[in-house]
Amino acid sequence: MKGGLFITGTDTDVGKTWVTVRLIEALRERGVDAVGMKPIESGGTKDSEALLAASSREDLALRDVNPVNLSEPVAPAASTDGVAIDFDKLCEAYEDLVGKSELVFIEGAGGWVVPVDETRTMVDLAVHLGQPVLIVAANRLGVMNHTLLTLTAVQAAGLECMGVLLNTFGEGGEDVSRETNAEVLRQHLGEVPLFEGLGEAIVSLSS
Repeated sequence: MKGGLFITGTDTDVGKTWVTVRLIEALRERGVDAVGMKPIESGGTKDSEALLAASSREDLALRDVNPVNLSEPVAPAASTDGVAIDFDKLCEAYEDLVGKSELVFIEGAGGWVVPVDETRTMVDLAVHLGQPVLIVAANRLGVMNHTLLTLTAVQAAGLECMGVLLNTFGEGGEDVSRETNAEVLRQHLGEVPLFEGLGEAIVSLSS
């Protein structure tokens, strides 16, 4: 795969950055010049710094990976920084990375429909960029509803969903749904592949 891939999540804290960093590192080990981009980050630069480090490119700076940084850990639309987010400039920053790399992983902020300003959401940014989408979903109770709603919204936006990555992390505790989530999701995802872990996603992206 070449070009770009937009990585979204079914919610916050589902492991988007962790997954994106691992994918970049794995593909770079396979000889693919993969880099990361976080167009908009709120509440610091931790995620963007992780993507920059994984990209391992001396010619890239943090501003290349993260063009818009907002100080508060809230949805961009709730920020009081007074920053006007220009999608055309974000697209230009993405195209610049594409011109320097084989594959750009674009990590969204929060979930699929997080408000960016008074009228636009992350959906509008993803459509503006026009790249296929990978959905990261946390393997826990509620993942089926969240995943299928997100997939429906991605497809309704006219974008290709190249897969759902079911991310299992932490202790399962009493969450017995972890044992059946993958099987039931496959029954409802149609032709959209389900990746049970990074290994399957890496093989798909490398082909």
